[in-house]
Order: sequence, then C-alpha cells, then structure tokens
Amino acid sequence: MIVFERRMEANALWTLSSFIMAIVAGLAASAVLIASTGANVPDVFGALLQGSVGSPKALATTLVKATPLILTGLATVIAFRAQIWSIGQEGQVFAGAMGGYLGAQLLAGLPPLLFFPGVLALGMAAGMGLGWIAAVLRNRFAVNEIISTVMLNYLVVYLLSWLLQGGPWGETGGTISYHQSPMLPDTAFLPALFGSSRLHAGVLLPFLAAAICALVMSRTPLGYEIRGLGYNPEALRHKGVDIARTVSVIMMASAALAALAGAIELFGVSHRLRADNLIGLGYAGIIVGMIGGLSR
Repeated sequence: MIVFERRMEANALWTLSSFIMAIVAGLAASAVLIASTGANVPDVFGALLQGSVGSPKALATTLVKATPLILTGLATVIAFRAQIWSIGQEGQVFAGAMGGYLGAQLLAGLPPLLFFPGVLALGMAAGMGLGWIAAVLRNRFAVNEIISTVMLNYLVVYLLSWLLQGGPWGETGGTISYHQSPMLPDTAFLPALFGSSRLHAGVLLPFLAAAICALVMSRTPLGYEIRGLGYNPEALRHKGVDIARTVSVIMMASAALAALAGAIELFGVSHRLRADNLIGLGYAGIIVGMIGGLSR
C-alpha cells in the first residue's frame, strides 16, 4: 500500500511538473516570436493579461469565450479516456445549435423555467443523435469512429448551410437571402448575470458539467467502465461488461456535452443561427482536452 501511494504521489508530481514546464515552454516560445517582430515582450504580455482579466468587462468576455471550449474539451475527455477517438465535436456543436433553434420554435411561449431547459435539452438530444449514429456504425459495422465522426461533421455543416441559404430557416430581405436565421426574440436570450450585457447564465453550466464529469469518472460504475475501456477492453469484456452498450453511452454523453456548447452559443451569444459563429469550437475543444491531459 505504501509503495502504491508513493507511486500515485510521484505520478501526480510528474503531471504537475509537466503542466508547469509546458506553460513555461509556451511562454518562452511566444516571447521569442514576439521579440523577433521587434515588439516589447513585457508590454505584449501585459496587454494580453489586461485584455483577458484586467477589468470586469474583459473577465466577462473571457468567461463567455471559454464556455464552449470547456464543454467541448470535456466532451473530448469523456471519449478519449475510453480510447474512443471521436472527432465529431465540431458537428455536434452545430447540431446542438440547430436542435436548440428548432426547440425555440416549438417551445415558444413557455415560461423561462420551462423554455430554457427545454431548448438546451433538445440541443443536447440533437448532438446525442450524432453520437448514437457513430456508435452504431462502430458497434455493428466496425466503422472506425474517426472516419464516421468526421464525415458526420461535414453532413451537419452542409445541412445547416442548406437550411440557412434558401432553406426554411434562412433570413431574407427583399430579394436578398442572408446566410443566417432571423434573430431570436428577446425572451429567448439567456438571462444576464450581475447586470452585464455580456455575461449570461450559460457560463455557469460548464462548471456544473465539469463537476458532474469528475464525479462520474471517479465515483460511478460508468466511470470505471470508461477507464477500463481505455486501459484494457478485453479485461472489461471478460468481467461481463457490455462493450457495445458502454461505447454507445460514452459517445452519446460526449456528444451531448459538445452539443450543449452549441446551444449555449445560440441562446447566450449570437441569438441567431450563423455558421461562422460556431466554426472551430469543436476542433478547438479537442486541443483543450489534450492540453488538459484528458483529466476530468
């Protein structure tokens, strides 16, 4: 037991040291690049700090920008910890926004306490549908999830393009067709926090999601199955775990988190469907998850 505890302490120390070294190396590389342009390095770093957390407005903007990245990063952690290499976070973000927008039309008129949970749930359900498709393709037809999720990304993006460009959700003005949906009504905007025009209630959800993910990963049978699937799927199968079911649950849970990011962006930031507001959030989330060491 003592040896095991010491090994765990050593692993934790090594992980912390790795993060610190990565930060120092990143700052050093950035300093070299900045200096090569002739700019003053301390001034640039000071401006970066001031622009991100130097004022209440800057801090609010940072939190809003970080919200979808935290969620898509968590989606990456859930899947990659099980060695399920899903690259579908990008399409799932789009699906979440599309499902939420459809929900806003179906649930219009409901009180906020029912409307917002409803539209966010429909957005998550849309993403879970993509995760389920990829899981079925893997479980029944042995289709690699990297291929299926990337292909699904393209399908969802092109579907949104059709819906907005001449489709039923596109905004038109006279003879001009815009590549966006009409603006949502004010009642469909996520409530603002602390009287801020930027900071919306959706920024609280990533922290709640992170806490739930940590609890699930460390304290539940599903978390054990996720870790076991990543370490030794054959041992997990011999233990009697239904691998196909576990893969489906993991891919759908991961997709739900990514889709929630898209729905929050719609109701908290853009307030209309526009592809350019969503592009890159899923792929950036994969990087966030990897930088975090796939740690919950």
